[in-house]
Amino acid sequence: MIEEGRALFLQIAESVEDAIIDGSLAEEAQAPSTNELAGFYRINPATAAKGIAMLTDKGVLYKRRGIGMFVAPGARELLLAERRSAFADRFVEPLLVEARKLGLGPEDLTLLIHDRASARAD
Repeated sequence: MIEEGRALFLQIAESVEDAIIDGSLAEEAQAPSTNELAGFYRINPATAAKGIAMLTDKGVLYKRRGIGMFVAPGARELLLAERRSAFADRFVEPLLVEARKLGLGPEDLTLLIHDRASARAD
């Protein structure tokens, strides 16, 4: 899972986010501890703690004193909204710019997407 060139704490945070999004880590479920994450990924616990702190700051995780970190209510929807926005910025905006250059309108793009999706389903 560790990718060269990306900060480890960001990768840790993203892996926890992925688990929340795919449902393997439900809302109100206990999140892995920094020591568990550090052991699993073979990294410094301080690095894992930085990733967990980032998720706490975003409101994705919260701490129950003496018990550990838990997934906050609404965390999945918060993360989905954040990822959808990032997806639009990274992929949809450049698509629209190129479509304008080619004289394609929204209906044309919709048709292209449906055609490609249908071809992949076959």
